[in-house]
Amino acid sequence: MAGKPSVLTGVCVVFCLFFTRVNAQTDTAQPLRIAVLAPLYIDSVFTDEDYIGGNILPGYMLPGLDFYNGVMMAVDSLQKENMPVEVWVYDTKKKFENTDMLKVDMEDRGFSLIIAYVSNAVEQQQLSGFAFSHNIPFISGTYPNDAGITGNPYFAIVNPTLKTHTQAIYRYVVGNYAGDKVYYVTKAGGMEQKIKTYFDAVKASSYTLKYTPINLTDNFTADDLLRNIDTTEESVIICASLDAGFGFNVLKAINTSRLAKLVTVVGMPTWDDMPALYNEDCKNVNIVFSTPYSYNRHDKLLTNISQAYRVKYKGRPTDMAFKGFEQMYHFSHLLVKYHDSLFYHLSDASFKISNDYNFQPVRLTTTSYAPDYLENKKLYFIKMLGGSEVKEHAPIP
Repeated sequence: MAGKPSVLTGVCVVFCLFFTRVNAQTDTAQPLRIAVLAPLYIDSVFTDEDYIGGNILPGYMLPGLDFYNGVMMAVDSLQKENMPVEVWVYDTKKKFENTDMLKVDMEDRGFSLIIAYVSNAVEQQQLSGFAFSHNIPFISGTYPNDAGITGNPYFAIVNPTLKTHTQAIYRYVVGNYAGDKVYYVTKAGGMEQKIKTYFDAVKASSYTLKYTPINLTDNFTADDLLRNIDTTEESVIICASLDAGFGFNVLKAINTSRLAKLVTVVGMPTWDDMPALYNEDCKNVNIVFSTPYSYNRHDKLLTNISQAYRVKYKGRPTDMAFKGFEQMYHFSHLLVKYHDSLFYHLSDASFKISNDYNFQPVRLTTTSYAPDYLENKKLYFIKMLGGSEVKEHAPIP
């Protein structure tokens, strides 16, 4: 790979990957086996040992590869600590393979834990079902959706669902802006209706929030929004849409108006991955959004991880790399510490890297005896002005 751009550095590590076994200790004790599943697409861009994609990796590979790189950084740490675990990494997007074939390969491996970067609902249903049938704790590390799964106490969601975010946003506004005028800005759409349903459900459960609805079109003008807002008092706009373009247009309309210093715009979790928040079109607006992940790159531990990452991969770690590291390190340690009772202790902060977890059992009906699944309910609210960020803890939904 000599002479190739640095973006390709490290690909050789995963080149032949369908599964890779990484022994994190070498003594005679029987290690606990952990399966890590991620969408790597390795044999889609390699022919034998030749990379066929030119000088740049295709964008669809990067999130899974970043997650994998973070996992492998954590494995390096586990090896140094002589942890009794054995890690098998599976490429869930292997060419000419499917989920059923992957499950056959995993069938008799004796895994004690599965950590998965899941990319769609069907995959989550199939893999969590496999875990349930084999009594294996299954950690869905990235997918913010329960995928309609019920009756599976072996299934845990790290990335909270939209319902959890919406409930927390509602309560955050109640707790922090009780005296302000509140506007609920939305548009037509299935997800927008779902958000409204969640808001109404929280309101019905005794939390009272009075707000003025403003319904806009996809191509609304700044005047369509501004003429509905009182310019004489401080106010809050809840942007109740996952559409990042719609959210950006709301911010842009406020940013260029005399309302900019009077209005706080509260966005959805999709704003956590919205680069436009840092540009000139948003710099004058007070912005708030929810996220389960808050990586302070000035933190000493994350700085050390970043430096080690640069040495190993010749690049800057993304948040997805931090997620891979954090989940691999945190849950591996908890598996060793608690083993068969792992799911009772997923929130144990003994091995915290950056984020706290608050896993709670979710029962979708009042008659559910066992949890339908476990969900991390821990959220943070990020407040922004002029591109600077301040982290706040969120109320538990």
